[in-house]
Amino acid sequence: MMGLTGRSPMKSPGKPSLRRDTERLFWCGIGKGLTSEDAAVAVGASQAAGSRWFRERGGMPTFLRLPLSGRFLSFEEREEIALLKAQDAGVREIARRVGRHPSTISRELRRNAATRGGKLDYRASVAQWKAELMARRPRTAKLVENTRLRDYVQERLSGQVRRPDGTVAAGPATAPWKGRNKPRRQDRRWATAWSPEQVSNRLPAGFPDDESMRISHEAIYQALYVQGRGPLKRELVACLRTGRALRVPRSRQRAGGHVTPEVLISQRPAEVEDRAVPGHWEGDLIIGTGKSATGTLAERTTRFTMLPLLPRMEGFGIGPRVKNGPALAGMGAEAVRDAIAPTITTLPEQLRRSLTWDRGKELAQHARLRIDTGLPVYFADPHSPWQRGTNENTNGLLRQYFPKGTDLSRWHADDLEAVALALNNRPRKTLGWRTPAEALNEHPLLTQEAGVATTD
Repeated sequence: MMGLTGRSPMKSPGKPSLRRDTERLFWCGIGKGLTSEDAAVAVGASQAAGSRWFRERGGMPTFLRLPLSGRFLSFEEREEIALLKAQDAGVREIARRVGRHPSTISRELRRNAATRGGKLDYRASVAQWKAELMARRPRTAKLVENTRLRDYVQERLSGQVRRPDGTVAAGPATAPWKGRNKPRRQDRRWATAWSPEQVSNRLPAGFPDDESMRISHEAIYQALYVQGRGPLKRELVACLRTGRALRVPRSRQRAGGHVTPEVLISQRPAEVEDRAVPGHWEGDLIIGTGKSATGTLAERTTRFTMLPLLPRMEGFGIGPRVKNGPALAGMGAEAVRDAIAPTITTLPEQLRRSLTWDRGKELAQHARLRIDTGLPVYFADPHSPWQRGTNENTNGLLRQYFPKGTDLSRWHADDLEAVALALNNRPRKTLGWRTPAEALNEHPLLTQEAGVATTD
């Protein structure tokens, strides 16, 4: 076989696997926000194959998603070579038809031929499999070769937390890692918990003269997430702040099918930015235990606050939960719409100019809300809380009254009104030490509507 092909015998590929180009297109689909199942179907693979690719690589591609350059033969060219070879065309004829040098064709027919039975039969699928297998050229991971570097990285990721006197602070007892994401509302393991980026950028400061003590944060992530890549144990992902067992592309972390291009924050009127005109609101939910929540609305110009009540819907807690049924806890799209509409319509029309919300699906019925109230709704960009800074600040103030981890369903509408009244009568530095209620009542554009935000 060495004499025939110039290579040592290779194991039989069995059934030809899916081509690497197919997997490359799969990861491009993942980057666009598709699930692993949908991305696999889109490239002609099975859903099981997509799930396996995503799981084995920890949610991150380990090769370039860009297509190969024209320097290498493509699968389509190999198919054409196979057809011409079956027609008994010579090497030079095949080279002329394919547009390659004759030596490239000769080498391809010899090196990547199917050798079962001791003959050189050329088949495109087998040739592609052999070419991809030889092109991998796996390198030994840096954390495998450098024990000192591996110990440093592992200590910064999962080292013990110590008190000022040097004794170990063991932290809470936790269950063994089960290969899943961090537990919800349960204790987590206490560890040094440096991020891979912090580890990578701290190395030059700790070892300025030792070039061997260098590693990129991506290499650390691959050692954690990719099966068989590096010596770091997979359970160390529990020491990362996210606690994710698989890396999740940002475009997939939260689905936003209810956010269409016409309701993006970029389409919001320019007058909203300078806060000169009142009537532009920012909204969100603050969440409590037992799926309890309350709505928050903050006016951008005056910081005036309103708190829509989100009561439990009829049937909550009675019988088992219905899969894909209505959200009876009060946080669903229908409940939020029914809570905001009567609250916002107590204001005059000139104070209902726009509402900016985050990407939460609790406002999926924004189109119906606009019909009912005449209030245009816009959605902030993903992972951009500063685009709703007024509301984020208000939520922080409200946590004094509604701390995290408490049940918010016990409060009634008059309780929420009392808290809103307290905030609206609290002087603000940004308003020249006026209260939000005074700023709303004294605004020049609202003199004809005096008493809208009365504090009596």
